[in-house]
Amino acid sequence: MCRLLGYLGSSIQLDRLLIKPEHSLIVQSYTPNEMTSGLLNADGFGIGWFHSEQQYSPPYTYKNVLPIWNDANLPQLARYIESKCLLGYVRSATSNLSVDMINCQPFSHQDLLFVHNGFIDNFRKTLYRPIRNDLSDFAYQRIEGTTDSEHIFSLIVNELETNNNLSLQEALSNTIERLIQLAQPDEISFSANIVLSNGKELTASRYCNREDSPTLYYIKDDSLYSNAVIIASEPLFEGDWISCPEKSIIGVGENLEVNVDRIS
Repeated sequence: MCRLLGYLGSSIQLDRLLIKPEHSLIVQSYTPNEMTSGLLNADGFGIGWFHSEQQYSPPYTYKNVLPIWNDANLPQLARYIESKCLLGYVRSATSNLSVDMINCQPFSHQDLLFVHNGFIDNFRKTLYRPIRNDLSDFAYQRIEGTTDSEHIFSLIVNELETNNNLSLQEALSNTIERLIQLAQPDEISFSANIVLSNGKELTASRYCNREDSPTLYYIKDDSLYSNAVIIASEPLFEGDWISCPEKSIIGVGENLEVNVDRIS
């Protein structure tokens, strides 16, 4: 299982989230506390962020197939870059899915950033073809890698491209509902802890159709991160973290109000 991070709020230097907390994403890569499978997150990492001043600028990403603790450039970049919205990810690769740049998250499309912690059981032999059959030609053509994660992202892109009136929260909810439908006939296991953002809003899901649901937490207006919401697989520091309910969608609006909806 991978580890995720999402931030929306006042502009801050990225190292305040990626490096400085006592249980930062870097620490979680080699000493995770709450992973349901695997021991390390050493199969690459990625960060994505939005320009702190240019409102309509597409997001930026920085990725590497090295373990995050081995990237000598990251501390300098994270100290230099400031943003109001950040997504981060350290990877524990699913068996038989290659470790290369094309499979590194975050995945992006226009103004969207996406990270996923989870799996689709035996993906290539189960939902690989059904998911692709669901996609418009546009969403199908944007798939470059081989991961279940990117295919799930393409379902979200498909939802948004075919219905311009959908919110991020609705698109994510519809995507999970569709995965439930596709998985149900053959009782295929999957989990989908996802963080998605357009730079103005943040939405996330905690969902698994088996017993062991990956963890997900959020915290709002901590004393060290005032006027901000952080979503993470594991708490980054001591504070009033709230465990996201299982089978739920968490939405964070531009005003930083948090709402939680049940996935039926």
